[in-house]
Formats: sequence, structure tokens, C-alpha cells
Amino acid sequence: QVQLVESGGGLVQAGGSLRLSCAASGRTFSSYAMGWFRQAPGKEREFVAAISRSGVSTFYADSVKGRFTISRTNAKNTVYLQLNSLKPEDTAVYYCASYPTSTYVSGSSPDYWGQGTQVTVSS
Repeated sequence: QVQLVESGGGLVQAGGSLRLSCAASGRTFSSYAMGWFRQAPGKEREFVAAISRSGVSTFYADSVKGRFTISRTNAKNTVYLQLNSLKPEDTAVYYCASYPTSTYVSGSSPDYWGQGTQVTVSS
């Protein structure tokens, strides 16, 4: 049973930063690509970022490119999302996800999801 547990969300002012973490268990973490998604109130869940199993390749949505950074520490079975220069429109529940492949393929779907962590950015 794969489990993904997010942490690090909270309330921050515009321009501030947060670091989200996702601890994974249940399968060989270093074999799979990981990603982050978000869902704002009244909107569909959207892709934010992904990282290959080695961490060498990263991918970002245009809306967060240059502000967010995805990384991973395979020895700790953890993936991170550093959120900088936050904007009110970044307010959403952020979900960690695991892919069934070693690298990210654009448009592909994860096979496991975390429960989400709330990020709220005040103006």
C-alpha cells in the first residue's frame, strides 16, 4: 500500500515562501517519478511540477516556472516543493503524487495521491 503524506502548508503573505514536503512509503521511492498538483476552490486539479526518479529532470507548469522548485531526497523517501514569490492565485490544496514510471511524461496520470495540504496566500 503506497502512502503519500504531505506537510508544510500554511498561511503566508504575498511574496512569501513555503516549503512543502511529501513522505512516501509502500514502494521503492527511487524507482518512480513524483509530482505536485494543486486544486483551487471551484477549479479543477492542475499540474504544478514533476521530477524524474533520479532528480535530474524537472518539469513545471508555466504559471509557477521560476518561482517554484521541485526536488527529492531518495535516501529519505521524500519529495519537496519550494514555493517562492507566492501570489494570492497560488492559494490551493497542494497534492503530492507518484507516477508509475521512472520519468514524467507530459499529460500522464499519477497512480497514487496524497491527501493534500492547504496553502493560503493573503494579499
